[in-house]
Amino acid sequence: MPDYQAPLRDIRFVMNELLDYPAHYASLPGGDEASDDIVTAILEEGARFAHEVLTPLNQSSDREGCTFEGGEVKAPSGFKAAYQQYVEGGWPSLAASPEHGGQGLPPSLAMVLSEMVASANLSWGMYPGLSHGAMNALEHHGSEVLKQTYLTKLVEGSWTGTMCLTEPHCGTDLGLIKTRAVPLDDSDDSKGHRISGTKIFISAGEHDLSDNIVHLVLAKLPDAPEGSRGISLFVVPKFLPDANGEAGERNGVSCGSIEHKMGIHGNATCVMNFDSAKGFLVGPPHKGLACMFTMMNAARLGVGIQGVALAEASFQNALGYARDRLQMRALSGAKAPEKAADPIIVHPDVRRMLLTQKAIAEGGRMLVMYAAQFNDIVENAPDSEDKARADTLLGLLTPIVKAFLTETGFEATNHGVQVYGGHGFIQEWGMEQFVRDARITLLYEGTTGIQALDLLGRKILMSQGESLKVFTKEIHKFCQASEGSEFANPLAELNREWGELTMAVGMGAMQDREAVGAASVDYLMYAGYVTLGYLWARAGETAKAALTAGEGDTAFYQAKLDTARFYFQRILPRTQGHAAMIRAGGETLMAPTVEGFGSGFEI
Repeated sequence: MPDYQAPLRDIRFVMNELLDYPAHYASLPGGDEASDDIVTAILEEGARFAHEVLTPLNQSSDREGCTFEGGEVKAPSGFKAAYQQYVEGGWPSLAASPEHGGQGLPPSLAMVLSEMVASANLSWGMYPGLSHGAMNALEHHGSEVLKQTYLTKLVEGSWTGTMCLTEPHCGTDLGLIKTRAVPLDDSDDSKGHRISGTKIFISAGEHDLSDNIVHLVLAKLPDAPEGSRGISLFVVPKFLPDANGEAGERNGVSCGSIEHKMGIHGNATCVMNFDSAKGFLVGPPHKGLACMFTMMNAARLGVGIQGVALAEASFQNALGYARDRLQMRALSGAKAPEKAADPIIVHPDVRRMLLTQKAIAEGGRMLVMYAAQFNDIVENAPDSEDKARADTLLGLLTPIVKAFLTETGFEATNHGVQVYGGHGFIQEWGMEQFVRDARITLLYEGTTGIQALDLLGRKILMSQGESLKVFTKEIHKFCQASEGSEFANPLAELNREWGELTMAVGMGAMQDREAVGAASVDYLMYAGYVTLGYLWARAGETAKAALTAGEGDTAFYQAKLDTARFYFQRILPRTQGHAAMIRAGGETLMAPTVEGFGSGFEI
């Protein structure tokens, strides 16, 4: 059975040495609550919970899956007890507002816990994970009545949440949704609406872990404008609250079926039917998509964390296997002459795969925690120029976190299988589960292609490149301060090229409207590699300084420096392939006729 131990030393390096989280927390209103002692206790207890409670359930839940009978879903054995421990530990309330029963700690701390949970058991982590997005939406857009009724229960953890967007006939194009909301009283929206329609692919839509499930549902009012401008958001509980605020009468919400999936078998992915279910408007009428984006952006960061988490889990197990598995002799001579063969970790190609996994997992952790600082500022800092800058950078980084870290995370899990060889393909070793579980991260909360269009089209070109300039200016300042270092010069060149590529795509789009779509995924991957290059450069310089100062923990800092060098020499050159494809434009993509793909296709 695969194991997982939270990489606390690396987490502390990122938080304390690379990104100076103590100073960051001190700058936030109420940030003094996140003292070193509190943060250490949270990290250590989170690591214990992930290792002792969740990891042992990961493989068994994959094999058992969820059961569906009579409209009711039961999660795999052990999940309910684990969730009860999670609630008793106060984890759902960690970063929630004290006004609604939360502990008021910075959201970034909850993100660290999310990584540990996803590494240990991704399927289990999705049940409470969806609740955080629902909390964010209600916190920002819900009325005070909705907050007191639903948000307090979500913060407490006795109720869980979902987000219900997708319908059988539409996924990304939400303007096509057919779910309808009819007011119960035309003169007073607060009296509620009757919600009717079907939603699909609803993670944690039905289960037995909590007393109630709070669905946030997109629907259209009778007077809704056409398209996405006519979408409204509603709270639709599984059970309507009674006079005491507890789960009471069953609402018109039911699970029609659960999906049989490639991975995440322990999480129920549901078809949800709303049959004149009572729901309550969140935010203004017809502004539901804007309200839902609060939830979706939080979820996109969460999915990026899942990519990092699975890369880490796969890497830990592949590393342990490579140290023990004996196979052939090293080409330079026996490294373990007392044994029949050398451990496979001596072979260059195995090291290539392990170092790629390590660079992806540790680099991805840096990126998540870097973005998390901006999220803290946006959520907690008073209105200021710093908050505006943080909002710009968070908007720019979110599609990179979501898409790039899941693409590379999936790559890392495949390397894990390859390190094991044939054993990696066998279910009992658990490595193939990481691959199957990781595959969904490239799809839900917006595919890689959707995130790429968001990054290039919406975030960069629509701002005339201003959002990108904020970030590339930061990279430029680092390169100037580190001029002459082994990392600064190649990073500075890529930073310059990034601007040139952006301008080239923008100019091409003036002549060809398909140019943005043709370049977008390569552009996102290029952006991801450069962004990780910036953070690995900072990590390499930090490690180098610690080694020069003789601060101890020499093996850790040397490994960090070695990995930074590996990233720059063996992974960062991938940017040049993406740059060439960006420059190639869209002609070869769009030139073939539909018939050119094969017979029998018509548009």
